[in-house]
Amino acid sequence: MRTAGGAVRMAAVAAATAFLVAGCGAGGEDGRDGKGAEGDGVGARPHPGGSAVGGSDTAHSAGLPGVGAALRARIPAATRQVVAVYGAGPNSPDATVVLYEKGTNGWERKGSWPAHNGRRGWTLDHHEDDQRSPVGVFSLTDAGGVLPDPGTRLPYTHAAAFTPPAYWSKNTRHDFDYVVAINYNRVVGVSPLDPTRPQGQSKGGGVWLHLDHGSGTSACVSVAKSAMAALLRALDPARHPVVVMGDRAHLSG
Repeated sequence: MRTAGGAVRMAAVAAATAFLVAGCGAGGEDGRDGKGAEGDGVGARPHPGGSAVGGSDTAHSAGLPGVGAALRARIPAATRQVVAVYGAGPNSPDATVVLYEKGTNGWERKGSWPAHNGRRGWTLDHHEDDQRSPVGVFSLTDAGGVLPDPGTRLPYTHAAAFTPPAYWSKNTRHDFDYVVAINYNRVVGVSPLDPTRPQGQSKGGGVWLHLDHGSGTSACVSVAKSAMAALLRALDPARHPVVVMGDRAHLSG
C-alpha cells in the first residue's frame, strides 16, 4: 500500500479551495455533485493530461461483455483490470459498475454494483456543466478521500479538503469519503484534488468514481460506500487499471 507524497498532499490542500469552486461548482438541492466533466475519450489522441489511452491489441480485450471493437482497441495491452460502467441509456443517470480482472482463463467478473452517472446521461463531446458523463476509456492511477486509506495500492491522498462545501445538498456530504480520479483532462500521478486541466477549463474536470447519493451526478460515476471500498482494495497499479464507460449502445459500438 502506498500513499501520495507529502509534497503532493500539501499542494492538494493548498489548491483545495480553488478546486472546489472552479472544478466542482455548487451542489444544489437536487443532490448534484457539482463537478464538471471531461471530454470524449473515444478516438482521442494521447495528450499531456494523460486522458486518452490506447495502443492495445484488440484481441487482448476480447471477452469483455458489451464492449465493442472501438473501445476494446483503446484498452492498453498491459491492462489486467477493467472497471466497466454500463449506462442504462444515452440520457439516463442509471448504470451498473462491473470489475473485471484478466487471468489465465481470460476476463473474469469480480464484482458488480448499482451505480449512477451524469444526470443527463452520456456524451461523445463533453463540456463543463453539461451534466453528462464522457464515453471512453480512461486510466485509473490516483485516489483519495475524506476517510483514511481503506487499503488501496493506488497512491492515496487523505485530506479534509475533499469535504464538499457546506452549501451543497445534505445528501452529498459523504460523496467524496472515497474517490478514484478518472484520468481525463487531468495530470496523471497527482492528487485527485489537483485542479490542473491540460485541455482547458471548458472541457471540465474532476470526474471521479465516488460515493453514491441516490441520484445522477454532474459527470462522475457513483457507487455505494462498500463498493468504493472494494474497488479501492482491488485496484492495483501493477495491473494498469482502466475504466471503460458509456451507455450500452456506445459501449457496444
